Amino acid sequence: MRPLLLHLDHFGSFREPATVDFSDTEYFALVGPTGAGKSTIIDAICFALYGTVPRWGKENVIAHALAPSASSGKVALVFESDRRRYGVVRSLVRDAKGTVRTKEARIDELDPAAPLDAAYEMVLKPLAEGENVTPEVQRVTGLEYKFFTQCVVLPQGRFAEFLHAAPRERQDLLVQLLDADVYELIRQRAARDEEAARNAAAFARDQLAKLAGASDEAERELADRLAALRRLAGTIDTDLDLLRSREADIGRAEQERASVAERQSALAALRMPPAVPTLASARREAADAVAALETEAASVEADEHEAFEALAALGDRAEPVAALAALDARERLTAQAADARKAAAEAATTLERLTPAVADAERALTDAEHERERLRDAHTAAGLSHRLAVGEPCPLCLRPLTELPHHDRPADLGAADRALAAARDHAARGRAALAKAETSASMLATQSGRLDAELAALPAPGDRNEIEGRLAAIAKAEALATEARTAMRNARKKLERARTAAEQVERQAESAWQTLAATRDRLLVLAPSGEAPPPLTRDDLHRAWTELLGWRDRAAEAARAALAEREQEFAQATARLAAERHRLTERLAEHGVTVPRNATPDQLGAAVAGAVARADGALERVREERRRAAELETAVAEKDHEAKVAHELALRLRANAFERWLCAEALAVLVAAASETLMELSDGQYELALGERTGDIEVIDHGEAGLRRSARTLSGGETFQAALSLALALSGAVARGLDSIFLDEGFGTLDPATLDTVATTLERLAAGQERMIGVVTHVPALADRVPARFEVLRDAKGSHVRKVGP
Repeated sequence: MRPLLLHLDHFGSFREPATVDFSDTEYFALVGPTGAGKSTIIDAICFALYGTVPRWGKENVIAHALAPSASSGKVALVFESDRRRYGVVRSLVRDAKGTVRTKEARIDELDPAAPLDAAYEMVLKPLAEGENVTPEVQRVTGLEYKFFTQCVVLPQGRFAEFLHAAPRERQDLLVQLLDADVYELIRQRAARDEEAARNAAAFARDQLAKLAGASDEAERELADRLAALRRLAGTIDTDLDLLRSREADIGRAEQERASVAERQSALAALRMPPAVPTLASARREAADAVAALETEAASVEADEHEAFEALAALGDRAEPVAALAALDARERLTAQAADARKAAAEAATTLERLTPAVADAERALTDAEHERERLRDAHTAAGLSHRLAVGEPCPLCLRPLTELPHHDRPADLGAADRALAAARDHAARGRAALAKAETSASMLATQSGRLDAELAALPAPGDRNEIEGRLAAIAKAEALATEARTAMRNARKKLERARTAAEQVERQAESAWQTLAATRDRLLVLAPSGEAPPPLTRDDLHRAWTELLGWRDRAAEAARAALAEREQEFAQATARLAAERHRLTERLAEHGVTVPRNATPDQLGAAVAGAVARADGALERVREERRRAAELETAVAEKDHEAKVAHELALRLRANAFERWLCAEALAVLVAAASETLMELSDGQYELALGERTGDIEVIDHGEAGLRRSARTLSGGETFQAALSLALALSGAVARGLDSIFLDEGFGTLDPATLDTVATTLERLAAGQERMIGVVTHVPALADRVPARFEVLRDAKGSHVRKVGP
């Protein structure tokens, strides 16, 4: 797994969005002061992949992932694994109770050719969401969470403890770091497998006990029965054909008996229709009634024709009606015209009377206005005279006054105003009355002229008495014509009913003939040869029916005799069939084949075939049970063996010596692998080995002629090289082919010489292996020797990161 691009948004101490691009770096350092957030970047990589971080203590604790002041956040990582590119995103949210939970998680396969800044826009296919993301990450990277935190994010302090630990402490650490307690799980699984195998063997024995009847003797008996039944099936066809022949005889006898019974039933059911004896007289009466009503209808139609001719001779009714309406209109218009002329004359008289009165009112109004103006001027002059002085100019003539004018007290101006208002009101009422009179006179004159014109346009008046007499004659003729038409319609209805009754009688007669013909035809079909019914003559229906009934009586006697003969033949055929069926049934019973009573030949054949099939099936079941019994015997042996093996494995894993042996073997492998790495890092000076008696990890110093000494005697830099060699050996043993490793280790306590050794070791490791190496440090001397650096700083707004190296 090699990280390419990391995006943090409100994750941990990063309260603002931040992006870290690892795509062009192989060896880098995360630098910055203590508490700036360097380890948070490693935490973000781990959280994006697995949803948790080792530093938080428990795998299900994620409260530390979200910044304290944030309500939501996100971590996104683009990485490569096995030359394929993936993107994993986890979103966080804080609910109303303050609990932090994962809102969304997903992993997608991305297009490796897409630019990193657009990586999430080029999704090739979605891989998993929600709870399925972590298992999918484990599948893609090949690393479980516990191996990732041991092999990618290395806890170096633990391996220094491992290097210096006593044998018992080292064994405990190996059990923890190598997950050796899995063998206890194997022992428990072996115990469960032993129990399951023993249960399976017991179940197989129970099943085998149920198959005790599947013996060789039972198989031979079933084979013999099957052979006998097959021989029976091969010889029964002749017996079945004989039964079918007997059934055919019974069928023919049954058909003949049924035919005779049908003829006898048809003869017994023959009855003359009740209406046949009276149909002749009914036909005559119906014909007489039709003739009488036809004569009556012709007479009534003649009366109707005469009445309508008389009505037509009187002429159209509309002409006298119009003449009478014209007389009424003339009388009405004459009266209206007289009234209009009288009203017009009265309006003209009123107009002549109002005209001088209105003129007088107008003159009175003019006089009142003049008097009002005069009094106003007088009051104005009287008012000015009090403000004049001798020698001052006159307001009207502008000449100097030689003496003051004297004015008498003028009359009351209010009385003049009231007189003027009264004059104006009187003149207005006069004008309104005059205008109304003029309008009324004009309208009445126009109306009088219009009525006179309408009177002149009316035709000359006729004689009212003559017109009313003509209308009365027309009304009387119309009543007579209506009565004649009603009588004619009634006569036609009676005639129609009579004709309908006559047609019904004819249909009855025809139906009786048809019934007679159909009955004779049916009897002709049923009658034996030489006994045909008499032929029909259509001159007398009653006589024809009487002759047919006489023939019926003779034929019925012959049918009764024939039926008795057919009954005897049917009984004989039935007895022969019963005897043959009984003989065959007894033969089948000898072979153990049971059949229903009165079974047909097909049912008997089916019973034999079924017996053969059942015997064949029973034989096949016994053979199958014998094969099954053999399989169960094999299964019992196999499960007993599996139980024995699982029991032995559980016993071996239960021994205390197994853990010591396992840890010793694992330690030997780890020390051998670490020695190779340490030889390369130390330029061949140091090699690791296990003490032969103490079991401690010792250092072979080739610079001192192969001197063996305790690992506790190594300097700080040498201890780091040895511990790192052991860490790489363990990571190689747990998961091979790792593409990246992050050393989150404190280097501040190392002296300059040791720090130089550590830096040189990391440089050689970066140059000699195809791994991305990341170092978390706040030591400038080490950071300056790393080719690429990501500086992490923290202020009031949170942590920030920027790349400061090439």
